[in-house]
Amino acid sequence: MITYADFEQVDIRVGRITRAEPFPEARKPAYKLWVDFGPEIGEKRSSAQITAHYTCEGLVGRQVLAVVNFPPRQIGKVLSEVLVLGLPDENGQVVLIGPGQDVPLGGKLF
Repeated sequence: MITYADFEQVDIRVGRITRAEPFPEARKPAYKLWVDFGPEIGEKRSSAQITAHYTCEGLVGRQVLAVVNFPPRQIGKVLSEVLVLGLPDENGQVVLIGPGQDVPLGGKLF
């Protein structure tokens, strides 16, 4: 079991997807994402296995939640700087997590 202090160390912020591209080099179908977290954090890159429910065009402009304080991780040719969050549907396909309405970019989940 973790403590509240442990939870406070995970920095989850809201960002807006500004760009999405296919990631054909990935082992499983995925997209390359660019997410804007506002002036404090800026734009960060990620990759996400979300092709079952989303198109690149449909992702642009969507607000999502992401962990922004993990160390960057090399995923194929993409340096993933944030972990975009989602939940599995009944078939195990990822559904993104985001606010129910627009909120200021960079807002911290608490």
